[in-house]
Amino acid sequence: MSTATYTVTGMTCGHCVSSVTEEVTEISGVTDVAVDLPTGAVTVTSDGEISDDAVHAAVREAGYEVTGS
Repeated sequence: MSTATYTVTGMTCGHCVSSVTEEVTEISGVTDVAVDLPTGAVTVTSDGEISDDAVHAAVREAGYEVTGS
């Protein structure tokens, strides 16, 4: 099991959280996504290593940007 936390900018509401969660959850191997709206922290848990590029792409697909990992 692997866990990584990313900082995502632009999220302002529950819909934003849902969009990011939905897109990141679609990455193969992801088992859990936890989003903290006030801080922008997105914690991704997976059953193996997930590439940062895949997470960044999923966040961009949701309409937001990763500013740190």
